[in-house]
Amino acid sequence: MFWMFVWDFSLKLGMDLLQNYADEKEGDLDEPANQNYGSLNSSALESPDSSPPRLLPSKSAAPNVDDTTLALTVAQARQTQSRPIDPSQHFIAYNPTYEQLWAPIYGPAHPYAKDGIAQGMRNHKLGFVEDASIDSFVFDEQYNTFYKYGYAADPAGNNYVGDFEALEKNNGVSVYNIRQNEQKKRKLEKKQEAEEVDGTAVDVDPAEFNNPATDTWLMKNRKSPWAGKKEGVQTELSEEQKKYAEEYAKKKEEKGNAGGEKGEHVEDKSTFHGKEETDYQGRSWIAPPKDAKAANDHCYIPKRLVHTWSGHTKGVSAIRFFPKYGHLILSAGMDTKVKIWDVVNSGKCMRTYMGHSKAVRDISFCNDGTKFLTASYDKNIKYWDTETGQVIRTFSTGKIPYVVKLNPDDDKQNILLAGMSDKKIVQWDMNTKEITQEYDQHLGAVNTITFVDSNRRFVTSSDDKSLRVWEFGIPVVIKYISEPHMHSMPSISLHPNTNWLAAQSLDNQILIYSTRERFQLNKKKRFAGHIVAGYACQVNFSPDGRFVMSGDGEGKCWFWDWKSCKVFRTLKCHEGVCIGCEWHPLEQSKVATCGWDGLIKYWD
Repeated sequence: MFWMFVWDFSLKLGMDLLQNYADEKEGDLDEPANQNYGSLNSSALESPDSSPPRLLPSKSAAPNVDDTTLALTVAQARQTQSRPIDPSQHFIAYNPTYEQLWAPIYGPAHPYAKDGIAQGMRNHKLGFVEDASIDSFVFDEQYNTFYKYGYAADPAGNNYVGDFEALEKNNGVSVYNIRQNEQKKRKLEKKQEAEEVDGTAVDVDPAEFNNPATDTWLMKNRKSPWAGKKEGVQTELSEEQKKYAEEYAKKKEEKGNAGGEKGEHVEDKSTFHGKEETDYQGRSWIAPPKDAKAANDHCYIPKRLVHTWSGHTKGVSAIRFFPKYGHLILSAGMDTKVKIWDVVNSGKCMRTYMGHSKAVRDISFCNDGTKFLTASYDKNIKYWDTETGQVIRTFSTGKIPYVVKLNPDDDKQNILLAGMSDKKIVQWDMNTKEITQEYDQHLGAVNTITFVDSNRRFVTSSDDKSLRVWEFGIPVVIKYISEPHMHSMPSISLHPNTNWLAAQSLDNQILIYSTRERFQLNKKKRFAGHIVAGYACQVNFSPDGRFVMSGDGEGKCWFWDWKSCKVFRTLKCHEGVCIGCEWHPLEQSKVATCGWDGLIKYWD
């Protein structure tokens, strides 16, 4: 029964809604809408269980937004993308279109340009210079015409510029197309002027008039460089001329001495800093300790800083251990001084050698260490006594020596080789102080000299990016190594087994060359990772040959394994360039380094 009631009510309600919709379509459209709602509500109220439908007004929950700024931004962006690109701006904050990229240059037009070049784009400090194609003959013609008559043809068109009255008077003639009658008239005027100036040119003998040896001919040809100078040669100089000649001769003499056979001369002196030069047994301070010997043959990489020597006021360019024992270390400074330091006992500076006027470039001990050589930028090579500090010999060719080396043979310790800045290797006999040989084949300054093959040959490197092998005493290259990929090699070291050469290449790698007959590059061994471009950092080996070591331009000391060519360890040694490194000849884990910070450091 209940379901029948619901069905009747629903059917009745649906029929009423359809009727109301039909009435609304047929009725007046201007009738208020609430009348329909009223009829709907009245029909709906016939059922007590139904609720009248309600239509609520729409309401937005979003806040009011002022879109004026957004509209201005969009408009500005569209305007920016549509206008040409300003050539004065340094960057573009949007992607320009093809039309913008190929549009004419933006900006005000230059007054002398037809293509709208911006006035700010000047190619000259006084304005804009525009190239014009004009023949040199035409330019000279118009230039001379303007300065002669006051008018010239305008190269931009067919009109003239300048004095138009003179233009009409001369019928636009230029200096290069003067009429024949005017040319004859000018020649006649010039001749009359010459006769008036000469005065005697009319009433003289024709033979004298045409004789170049006479004064008449000189006056006639007064435009000659020799006109009016028929005077005797000046025999005596004035006081001012004499003074100038003396000063010039003095300057020339000084210049000749500066580039002559001798280097700069400085008084040689030495200072001993130790307590006593001999001990209680009478042994010299350079004598090696009696217990100095190698504990074993196995070398180890150092880990920590043991000692620091600081005595040089400028950078240290090279260090050398005392041969065989290493109880002393010699250092060459850029402060013109050479110092020797105690390594074993006190660790202090033992003696300072002062005899150079400029930075010391290279140092080298003799075999027993009692003497050593120094090469300086003052163009002098000096041979010192290590113990007393006296200079035994001084050698100079007037050129800067870059490397000095004694022949390693014990019976040839009097033979000195020096690589010079004038591309030569000079060989001296120190007993007679005479040059016995010159090896002149390099094309640049010689940087290194390394003896190989039982000291019968030696290898030199140069700024010409090549290696040359020489027979000792014979100035002929027996092997020339130069490849397009090679760089300069300012440092070379010999492996302890004497079969290999390690060359520090300025492309940040160490190359290995064989010392056998062919002197070939070993392509399988290459040591890299350090930065040495521009610096002559020294390369060296450990006494057992297991490690390769080198300084670099960032103050580090690098260690590589000889077999695997891998980096074993790096030590931060100096502030600036670590230019030199030496392995102690007896202490298996001791290494000394020097740098441009003026310090010498000892590592264990």
